[in-house]
Amino acid sequence: MGNDLVQQQLTFTMVKLEKASTEIRKFLNETTLQDLMSQGDQKSKGDYVDILDQFRRILVYFDEGQESGNLLLRSEAFRKGAAEKTLYWIFHQCVEEFFQPKLDVWYEDSRAAYTGRNAIKFRVTVPEDLKDLVKSIEGPLQEVREELEYYETDYRTKVRQRDND
Repeated sequence: MGNDLVQQQLTFTMVKLEKASTEIRKFLNETTLQDLMSQGDQKSKGDYVDILDQFRRILVYFDEGQESGNLLLRSEAFRKGAAEKTLYWIFHQCVEEFFQPKLDVWYEDSRAAYTGRNAIKFRVTVPEDLKDLVKSIEGPLQEVREELEYYETDYRTKVRQRDND
């Protein structure tokens, strides 16, 4: 893949990550556990704690990905190999962590692609603010996912070839 294409993908990814991280950061800065409990199910405190923790975890990954990507884009000479490695990392640590969270507080409904609905479903009933947050970032992250799926196989293949040489 050429330098220009990799640079374009990195730029595209940085824009989408910035949008998603801005939304998450705004939500986390403005919402408390008490807010969620007052808007939702009082019995779901533990679930809400896990959901907030998962968003914090994702935000850290997004910030790390943006820091790496923006550093590469600002550097004098574009380093294609480092950019590909960063895009691979973003695919796994940011995008896949969103769609398949470690804390298992939501899941991706694979049938949603056929219905045109949002794919992320919470395991418990959540307030509308949480649903709105997920709706606002799911689209941009799905776009990044589709763009970067290439790195799932291509980068791994390159690493294997290099290790076998």
